[in-house]
Amino acid sequence: MTAMPSSSSAPAPARRAEISRATSETRIIATVDLDGSGRAEIATGIGFLDHMLTALARHGLLDIALKAEGDLHIDFHHTAEDVGIVLGQAVAKALGEKRGIARYGQALVPMDEALAEAAIDISGRPFLAWSVAFPTQKVGEMDTELFPEWFRAFATNAGITLHVTLKAGENSHHIAEACFKALARALRMAVAIDQRLAGAVPSTKGVL
Repeated sequence: MTAMPSSSSAPAPARRAEISRATSETRIIATVDLDGSGRAEIATGIGFLDHMLTALARHGLLDIALKAEGDLHIDFHHTAEDVGIVLGQAVAKALGEKRGIARYGQALVPMDEALAEAAIDISGRPFLAWSVAFPTQKVGEMDTELFPEWFRAFATNAGITLHVTLKAGENSHHIAEACFKALARALRMAVAIDQRLAGAVPSTKGVL
């Protein structure tokens, strides 16, 4: 009896990760699927941050489930920063050896009068270049000074080089939303699998 030929294309490995973090200030658990459809189940206790992370999932085509409990009676700093840490770690873990990824991503996103650009290199060299100014100190109950803290925590723990630049903007809500959506679109591009790489790591060093 002749054996049936086996399929030449093995299923792609899942690019999904779960990370939990517990400190005296916060308790966070998050799951990220890089090949999702944009589903989000977010509960940080900070309404505007929930809104931004939902936009990150939707426009990045990431599935994100995240629950955070933090010392919000003090302020929002610890929770916002630690959420960035955990999401960054989850993205890094889901990427694994980074084989076959496009590596670079860039997006220029308008939000009414605001225009923000994000550029990413999944380099293994964490860095945030932040050129964004807000006209107000708060959006809702969230301090605008916490946005660079979140982006820095995310970039550092994801192991990416990230540049975020505000091109135009007068409304703090629109500015923040344009920044998160630009990150989402750039990240979506950078983590995408490029079939021409045939599973190789996109670096002359052979490792990222």
